[in-house]
This record gives sequence, structure tokens and C-alpha cells, in this order.
Amino acid sequence: MRITEIFYSIQGESSFAGAPCVFVRLTWCNLRCSWCDSEYTFAGGTEMSVDEVIEQVRSYGCKLVEVTGGEPLVQKRECAELVTRLCDEGFTVLIETGGGLDASILDARAIKILDVKCPGSGEAERNFWLNLERLNPLDEIKFVIKDRTDFDFALEVIEKYRLSQRQSQVLFSPVWEAVELKELADWILHSDVLTGVRARMQLQLHKYIWGPDVKGV
Repeated sequence: MRITEIFYSIQGESSFAGAPCVFVRLTWCNLRCSWCDSEYTFAGGTEMSVDEVIEQVRSYGCKLVEVTGGEPLVQKRECAELVTRLCDEGFTVLIETGGGLDASILDARAIKILDVKCPGSGEAERNFWLNLERLNPLDEIKFVIKDRTDFDFALEVIEKYRLSQRQSQVLFSPVWEAVELKELADWILHSDVLTGVRARMQLQLHKYIWGPDVKGV
């Protein structure tokens, strides 16, 4: 499988934000979001076997692992094998996917962080909507918000797919320096659609600690 980097850091997003975590960042992506902050994953990388990846993950002595990209599901067979084997070894496995590919191949023990693309990404037409019909209770749905149009789109998705009736966590993540944080917080606080939804506003913690342009943290 093609790997861009493996590193140990603080989890910056999701309901696991702030926890130590090993990141396995796979190479390649099928999408080109307007606000993407990981273009360096689109090409290059190093060829590694699943065994080699797991050996390096073990070396950090941390039981929380995130498989991310790029888009990890581009390498679907190897990605699925890696996730299953990490689960078999007792790791808590998060897998962050851009939402444009079928995530049903993933081990049900893993926690999917499913990024539903809003209009501001330029990729909203490529969402694989069946993913929202196949959520596991611990999965998390992330909306990256660039403006009010994106927020309203997210609310429509939440209503259409009845996310208030699911246990899944809904995350609202502001595009870095594109939307006022207080404004997004106000939208969340005053939205009737979010009544009964396990919703939270999340900031990209790692960017506030190390800056927006640092890789491998």
C-alpha cells in the first residue's frame, strides 16, 4: 500500500480531539476540495506492506489509531485489511473518509469519521449517500463549513437522513480562516434542526498548536 506518512501526535478533530493518537496517512485522493489542506498526499508516498505499517504503529505504544489520507478508501483492499488487523490487535481504529466512496467494506468495529461534502468544497455532487444509510452507532459525520450556504446544506442532510434518530455524532468543522467561529457557534446554538442531534462544533486543534502548514503533527 502507498503511505504518505505515519506519525504520533495529538488527535486534532472528532470526539477524540486532544487524545494521543497514531496517524497512518495513505496516499492518493479521488476528490479535489477547494479548501483541502493535504494536497501533498495526492502523489508520491512510500510503498509499504500492511505488516510493515502495523509494526510501525505498534512502536508508538498507543492504542488509538487513525487511518486517513488523502482518501484511504482509494486503496480499498489494503485499507480494509489494515483496519481489520488493527481491530484484531485491540486498537481503537478511526478511519477518516471523504464520503465519496463506499465505506461498507470497512470492519464494523472501526469508527468511521465520514466527511459529507458541502457546496463550498466544490465536491458535493460526489457524496456517496448510501454511506449515511449504513452508519454504525459510534460513527461520526463531519460537515466542513465554509459559509451559511454550507451550514444550511448540512441541516438539510441531517433532516433527510434522520440523523436526530441515530446515535452518531455530528461534527461541524469551520474551514480555516473562512468563517467566523462565533458566527458558526451562533448558527449551531440557534438551529431547531439540531434538537435531539448529538452535534458539536469542532476546531482543528492541531492547527492551533503547531500552525496550519506543519505536516506530520
